[in-house]
Amino acid sequence: MTCVCGAGAGPLGECADYYHAILSEEQRDPGMWSWHAPVVCAYLLQHPADGHPRFLDTQYRWLQLLLDQGIDALVKVAAYQKARNRHGSRQGYDMAPFEKYDPLPADFPTRFRESFSGLPVADGSFVFDGHEAYGRRIGILAEATVEAFRSS
Repeated sequence: MTCVCGAGAGPLGECADYYHAILSEEQRDPGMWSWHAPVVCAYLLQHPADGHPRFLDTQYRWLQLLLDQGIDALVKVAAYQKARNRHGSRQGYDMAPFEKYDPLPADFPTRFRESFSGLPVADGSFVFDGHEAYGRRIGILAEATVEAFRSS
């Protein structure tokens, strides 16, 4: 069976099965949390029908920020955005950190060189060989997502 992103199923099933397994494991392993935003953005950009079209441009820019500045900068911007959106605050989302990044192209790719169903998992874990290795794999997935959009 082929996923909407063009990938074949892996041992856990289609990309959605991997995505939900990652989100579930994040709840048990706080060391994975810094990679939550790139996971969500890459998944929704590769599977846009699962998200809201209104947010895809910003999700694309989040991945560009990651590739440009690294995970520490992404986590810092995420904390800043979260603080602006706290209950009682009327500041809303600040697009300034994303202004230098390309907007989402009109054409969506149908294939990506890396997909969620290609992520390795061992004994039910995506961090079987450590958080650093897991982060590198998510970074490669983010890079492949941005690359595919730039080539479309």
